Amino acid sequence: MGSRGRSPKGRGRPELNPETARAPGPGAERARRAVEAAWRIEWPRLVAGLTRLVGDIATAEELAQDALVAALEQWPGAGVPPNPGGWLMLTAKHRAVDRIRRDANFARKLELLGRQTQFEAAEPSAPEPGIADDLLRMIFTACHPVLTPPARAALTLRMVGGLTTTEIARAYLVPESTVAQRIVRAKRTIAAKRIPYEVPEGAELTARLDSVLEVVYLIFNEGYTATSGERWVRAELCEDALRLARTLAALLPQEPEAHALAALIELQASRTTARSAAGNGLVLLPDQDRSHWNRLYIQRGFAALARAHTLNRTHAREPGRYALQAAIAAVHAMAPSAEETDWRRIAGLYAMLAQRFPSPVVELNRAVAVAMVHGPAAGLELADAVAATGTLDDYHLLHAVRGDLLSRLGRDAEARTAFRRAAELTANETEREMLLARAR
Repeated sequence: MGSRGRSPKGRGRPELNPETARAPGPGAERARRAVEAAWRIEWPRLVAGLTRLVGDIATAEELAQDALVAALEQWPGAGVPPNPGGWLMLTAKHRAVDRIRRDANFARKLELLGRQTQFEAAEPSAPEPGIADDLLRMIFTACHPVLTPPARAALTLRMVGGLTTTEIARAYLVPESTVAQRIVRAKRTIAAKRIPYEVPEGAELTARLDSVLEVVYLIFNEGYTATSGERWVRAELCEDALRLARTLAALLPQEPEAHALAALIELQASRTTARSAAGNGLVLLPDQDRSHWNRLYIQRGFAALARAHTLNRTHAREPGRYALQAAIAAVHAMAPSAEETDWRRIAGLYAMLAQRFPSPVVELNRAVAVAMVHGPAAGLELADAVAATGTLDDYHLLHAVRGDLLSRLGRDAEARTAFRRAAELTANETEREMLLARAR
């Protein structure tokens, strides 16, 4: 993945990018690859843990990047440690103490670190009350009400999900510059308002839930279908989102949408293995070998969805956004084969979703379901109506859907143009190859 953003508090030191950095000396290539992996996988956890310790997101970013620079300098000669993430955290904590000792307010700030910085004793820290997971804690604190909803999501996806501004922009269908501005402003607001990095409780925690659920689902979406690069699936993001969704459901047992999101992610994650062929090829839903779907995830998904439905009935609530999407995923999971899928039921659920939570993307998905029930002409009519609004002009899946429907109608020249346009718009190499193959 690409490099991480620097805080506006940074002092001008160039941003570390393990994809281009080169460490001198023997073992440099292996060390570079190890640092690149740590940058991609450990960075969100590293920053989340450091933010808990130092209470400032910008300082945490700088300490994390200092630790990564140290890894590039030391690992070629000393070797890659057995636990790279632990090494990075230990190094960053040492740097945190060094920085505090240079600070005029050493005594006050050292007290803030408390026993958590006594890493020399090598004792595991005692469990803390509230949210035990640093990543989940950071999501809740980054979703503070003082930030606008778009800023909350952008900041959390950047800091916790490890997504680049490009990936976040594609997820929200907005320009990269807009996302970058949201992140910078969010950091400035957190600093200016002196927002504490603490776990909200009671009604305040529940009030932030919508933003938190959205962020977790967007992290999963980026893992399930990578926005850019050569990989079709980013398993580490799927695993993070799945773990966070399960933790949320356990943390908020009376919130139906927390269980619904867990159900949705469990059901979709069940297909992960079947979605990739040998050599990182892309396998679409109709062509997947369903014997490779994870039955345990499906069972967990059904159980979580049942829990969400029970809570909604108990409190006389309508199904929420994630409950409806999970119900759609459940229909797919129940079908023994692609041909036996109850598309009429899926089309009805998409109609409910479009009515209660209207969006052009939901309408595009409804077009696909309608095409499976009433034929490609009916689906194309809906897809063309979405295209006419202009809201999804740069969304490659709009053109991919139109290409598929046009192809099924025998309008090959138009289909070829649509597939080529979709290929131009995607930054994922595997997806581009598939779309160009469809065009050919």
